[in-house]
Amino acid sequence: MSSKYWTDIPQYSQPNASELRQKSAASRKKEKAKGKILEPVTAKGRMIVNEWWGKAWCDNLERYADYESRLDRGKRYIRTGAVIDLKIQKGKILARVQGTRKTPYKVEIRISPLSEEKCQAIIQRCGRKLENLEALLAGDFPEEMKELFQSKEGLFPSPNEISFSCSCPDWALLCKHVAAALYGVGVRLDENPLLFFELRGIEVGRFIDVTLANRVEAMLANAGNKTGRMLDEGEIGGLFGVI
Repeated sequence: MSSKYWTDIPQYSQPNASELRQKSAASRKKEKAKGKILEPVTAKGRMIVNEWWGKAWCDNLERYADYESRLDRGKRYIRTGAVIDLKIQKGKILARVQGTRKTPYKVEIRISPLSEEKCQAIIQRCGRKLENLEALLAGDFPEEMKELFQSKEGLFPSPNEISFSCSCPDWALLCKHVAAALYGVGVRLDENPLLFFELRGIEVGRFIDVTLANRVEAMLANAGNKTGRMLDEGEIGGLFGVI
């Protein structure tokens, strides 16, 4: 008895790295001739990602057993430049990934929007220290906020918050083209961490306004509370030699 579950699914040969590079270059040249603007993903070295944001995104993907079997192939595709176009939008990733055929496959990945509870959590954590907000705007990641993103209930998406489709004939739950696009997101986050907020549907401008408003509100609420660190008028006069 055959060990294959589906015996009527055609088997496709896997292009080697050289073939993928050649086909990817040809596809980019063809699309450019048509006047289309592509945003290819270039992985730098064997690590694919180098900064905290990119590494954390990829580590999050690799935590889930549902994706394990196809992620390695996705890594090979991203390293050979097969992701010839990748755009991150609110709750959506659109990609073109070169594969066996001449025409690149179309990949669409949807990410569920963040719950109000999770949005409030990040606002509160950022508001505790103003430098956290400044670091985020500068593209740096505050060390004390890592748990908020990386924990089990963190802001990185879980498998049940991700849905995807690919125009390839692979019937797998997660094909290598989708896997390559997901790794491509990690590369993009290395380049611009604020794209994460775009992807998860957080409007950065509103996020900043709410965070600062909460900060000011908390300061005003404590304005009338006298503490041991406050000086009364007599003490102030004595301090500066004023009678």
